[in-house]
Amino acid sequence: MEQIKEFADRYLTHIQFIKPMDMVEIILISLLVYYLMVFIKNTRAWQLLKGVFIILLFLLLAELLQMDTIVWIASNAFQLGAIALIVVLQPELRQALEQLGKKNLIHSILPFETVKSEAGLFSDQTVRELVKGCTEMSRVKTGALIVVWQNDPLTEYERTGIAVDGIVTSQLLINIFEKNTPLHDGAVIVRGDRVTYATCYLPLSDNMQLSKELGTRHRAGVGISEVTDSMTIIVSEENGKISVAYKGQLSRGLSAGELEEKLRSIQNKPAEEKEHKRWKGWFRNEKMER
Repeated sequence: MEQIKEFADRYLTHIQFIKPMDMVEIILISLLVYYLMVFIKNTRAWQLLKGVFIILLFLLLAELLQMDTIVWIASNAFQLGAIALIVVLQPELRQALEQLGKKNLIHSILPFETVKSEAGLFSDQTVRELVKGCTEMSRVKTGALIVVWQNDPLTEYERTGIAVDGIVTSQLLINIFEKNTPLHDGAVIVRGDRVTYATCYLPLSDNMQLSKELGTRHRAGVGISEVTDSMTIIVSEENGKISVAYKGQLSRGLSAGELEEKLRSIQNKPAEEKEHKRWKGWFRNEKMER
């Protein structure tokens, strides 16, 4: 009983001195730790973190068993280990900072914002040509990798490719990805209504949850969607299935209609035009009913 009273006197009495700002700090730190764990769970850093945890358990055991030599070596190597950990996790840290910079909060604060065209990022004709081209390549099992530019710059990936600068048409896409042609290997980047570059190299995803049956083309499509806000269309060379990678998520086995719906979701057409089309459709339906 005396021990319980002593514990209460030592620790519980400090609760009354907790300030509202201390609670805010506790909540912020908890959220930071939570989102950090969620972020690294799907990367190779998760495996590394488990290895570090095992080492810490071993050092705790060494401290309890009074293994002074091991504890001394670990204490002197701690700073060097922290620097090495930062170097090893450099790609993951860069990805985390890039995702933080793409939050809507930053875009709302900063004065510079990407100016959207009145017709959207690309036209309806471009949507139809992309869908038609991918459907045709799916039918004959021609592999394809098409990155649709949204807001984040893709300049560093364009530098790895060959300039094309042609209007998006299904025939152009089919000719580019035709087997044994000079431009078929790599990704095509579509900006607006034009194919800007071909044979571009993309970063591969480190997501451990991706299916093992997926090849380099699918991992590259997911990889570029993890570091930018672009949408990537993948046509499988093995089975002809159409997939879309967006925001790190892969949707597989899409139909032509589903692919068109995905593309229109990032088209960013003005709300007035959508409203006009909706009213126009209602008026047409009313006339048909009469």
